[in-house]
Amino acid sequence: MPEIRVALVGVGNSASALIQGTQYYNDAKEDTTVPGLMHVNYGGYHIRDIRFVAAFEVNKNKIGKDLSEAIWVKPNCCEKFSDVPNLGVKVSPGIILDGAAPHMRETFNVYDDAKTTKESIVKTLKDTKTQVLVNYLPVGSHDAVRFYAQCAIDAGCALVNCMPEFIGSDKSGEWPKKFEEAGLPVLGDDIKSQVGATILHRTLIRLCLDRGAIVDETYQLNLGGDTDFQNMTVESRLTSKRISKTEAVTSLVPYALPTRIGPSDYVPFLKNKKICYLSIKTRAFGDRPITISAKLEVEDSPNSAGVVIDLIRAAKIALDRKIAGTLLSMPSYAFKHPPVQVPDSQARQWTEDWIAGKRER
Repeated sequence: MPEIRVALVGVGNSASALIQGTQYYNDAKEDTTVPGLMHVNYGGYHIRDIRFVAAFEVNKNKIGKDLSEAIWVKPNCCEKFSDVPNLGVKVSPGIILDGAAPHMRETFNVYDDAKTTKESIVKTLKDTKTQVLVNYLPVGSHDAVRFYAQCAIDAGCALVNCMPEFIGSDKSGEWPKKFEEAGLPVLGDDIKSQVGATILHRTLIRLCLDRGAIVDETYQLNLGGDTDFQNMTVESRLTSKRISKTEAVTSLVPYALPTRIGPSDYVPFLKNKKICYLSIKTRAFGDRPITISAKLEVEDSPNSAGVVIDLIRAAKIALDRKIAGTLLSMPSYAFKHPPVQVPDSQARQWTEDWIAGKRER
């Protein structure tokens, strides 16, 4: 199969885990079950077919470095689980806009982006023949996400939107229409980790409903120590994040219920570890109460990379099949806020059918 040429917006912990993962699974055997992978072969593409060709950053200590070196630059704190050889890709300066909140500029070591333009970014994407642009901007980057979405369109790239700004799931239809008119696929929004807080919460809620219990209230509180959680200490940047995480759970319940879901605190010494506390109060036979309490601890960035590695290949298949606009099948399985919310078992079947060519989108 031909290679998949990928560019990254943001070279933080998530990018580090993804890049390490492409090396870690480079020789994964297709005829075995491989820990950590949902698909070794995804529609004919192996993980080794992914090639990183460009990356954009605002951290002046990452700009100009080879991508293989930039993933280790502070404040990145993703644990090393694979060596990464020199990739021959120099990190390019990105645009700032609202991609770096005022309280994060020192942490991100932000450079002066006065000379960075849309034209320069689009030129880099075209010159490197990028096919898939993966967006890893921080939560709350409303304007910056839309800037890069337009860059993807102008450069002729598919977009994988890993954060909670609604591009693929834009209910106004503006952004899906833009990608459709450009003949390009868009996959979004807000990555759902492999075994993370959202998928665990959804599974437990689905269990209660399927077994005839009434869910009276639920909450999900998340703690973490990386820059993602530091960025989310400002509530004004969390509007779309709270919508995304909350709808991922409440979309399964056919009635309104008291719910609180989202980031709760930034604990620096946790680094890239994320801790989730879940509570679900239900009533079962005889209106007798049942309370479910759960605690989940994960390394956040590798947990999301296990899904992104499939989304990149899904985007390339969509390009191969000349599918334009919003994809439905894989996003319903991979994102917290996809264009269509369905139970995860159905989303998985949609994904497998789509890979096999049995579903159009």
